Amino acid sequence: MDLPFRQVDVFSAEPFRGNPLAVIAGADGLSDSQMAQIANWTNLSETTFLLKPTHPNADYRVRIFTPHTELPFAGHPTLGSAFVWQSLGGVSKSDVIMQECGAGLVPVRRQTNQLSFAAPPRRRTGPVGQNDLANALAGLRLLPGDILDAQWADNGPGWMALRLRSRRDILAIQPDWQKLRGQYLGVVGAWDDLHDGADVQFEVRAFVGDGQGWEDPVTGSLNAAMAQWLIESGVAPAQYVATQGTTLHRAGRVFVVKDGDDIWIGGNVVTRVAGVITL
Repeated sequence: MDLPFRQVDVFSAEPFRGNPLAVIAGADGLSDSQMAQIANWTNLSETTFLLKPTHPNADYRVRIFTPHTELPFAGHPTLGSAFVWQSLGGVSKSDVIMQECGAGLVPVRRQTNQLSFAAPPRRRTGPVGQNDLANALAGLRLLPGDILDAQWADNGPGWMALRLRSRRDILAIQPDWQKLRGQYLGVVGAWDDLHDGADVQFEVRAFVGDGQGWEDPVTGSLNAAMAQWLIESGVAPAQYVATQGTTLHRAGRVFVVKDGDDIWIGGNVVTRVAGVITL
């Protein structure tokens, strides 16, 4: 069996400096175990499988796998999957592309050089308990005085978000992967106009205690939940840019816009590999 295969670069216009995603189209005939095996083999942070929708308002259905597990929702797989679906001839039923995934329906809108998705509702919000926060601080080698705030920001993967004082503090984190096991942690700190520049407002990093532990280059789901938190609390304006992946030599750019009741998370998507995958 040969199926269409694409590997796309998400959240960066610079070649090979975003977050890669593998996308397999026409995957309705694949079993759960086949999808999991392929995702483990590609060894990317996520691999997605495009399927026929089951919801009448959806344009397609997507299943999202890491090398170790399946996720109900993730951000860069949403943009990358919508881009590939459209590039393979998909025509949406309305003025937005409607994705069906484990978290429900997620609208994706097209702009000149970008796609953006509407941040889905968070499954868990609110302050972080002392034990959970202590575990997070130990995993990030931080002290309580190093953070300004911490909130649950879970829209599927299980993110906890911590706000630090500055971009410099964010970039200085050296995690203890053993103590991070089982945690999904995101950190955010403001850019300083004088020292960092004025074209970006926040620096973000994402640490995933899955398997041996790893840092995600650019994370749409985390940025979506953080945007909801930061804008609601008045820390961030209604429109801003976040960068991610700096310590991994990436150049991720996430464009956040609050439009009415929705917060849209946008970025560039570019195809880097096109072909077929043989099963």
